[in-house]
Amino acid sequence: MRSSTDNLKDKIQAQPDRIPTHVAIIMDGNGRWAAQRDKPRSFGHEAGVTAVREVVKAASEIGVKYLTLFTFSVENWKRPRAEVSKLMSLLTRTTRKELDELVKNDVKLRTIGRFQGLPPVRQRVLAAAVEKTRNNQGLVLTLALNYGGRAEILDAVKGIANSVRAGLVEIPDIDEQLFSDFLYTADMPDPDLLIRTSGEMRISNFLLWQTSYTELYIIDTLWPDFGRHELFEAISDYQKRERRFGKVSTNQES
Repeated sequence: MRSSTDNLKDKIQAQPDRIPTHVAIIMDGNGRWAAQRDKPRSFGHEAGVTAVREVVKAASEIGVKYLTLFTFSVENWKRPRAEVSKLMSLLTRTTRKELDELVKNDVKLRTIGRFQGLPPVRQRVLAAAVEKTRNNQGLVLTLALNYGGRAEILDAVKGIANSVRAGLVEIPDIDEQLFSDFLYTADMPDPDLLIRTSGEMRISNFLLWQTSYTELYIIDTLWPDFGRHELFEAISDYQKRERRFGKVSTNQES
């Protein structure tokens, strides 16, 4: 007997032209998930890795081309030093452990953010994983690390200013497309769907420029409990929406 999740998958794949090309996720709720079980926050982060693994597989299975995960923000450095240290250790350990699986499943790993601000040992592990998956042709899995939307915009402004100073860009040529070309995500399409777990109603400085017309999906489920079925539910909900990009709806006159 087929599961409800498999039935949901069939419904999604019946509308292949409405499957989002790029899904971005704010993975929130690890700490609360752990607290509900009287465990330390690190326990929740460990459980969150399992959710990442399942969602990566499900996204690839359903035909999503780009999956971007908000993994560690520029603001997260303000957390207790012990928690940050454990997060960095978990990141390295998980990258090493999952690398062969990423290669096997043709997943291309990449990162966005102020990469040089990460500890050198973390940089080396991640860079090696990115290099090893560089030629993969399947799902593009992007980890937003030491990332902030405002920081990204500032870095883009500095990049454009330097190009103007060097005579490579003329001020009249600066438009939305040129600005986008200086963002970390220059070679990626903007997200079609942004999912946030844990029920918080904000985007928390994530992909500020890129999500101007992205469909939002907020779910109360805490990240460690988010999996294949929840991802398919989000995509199914997305398929029911009409994306107007500021235009008048095709179903009404105003």
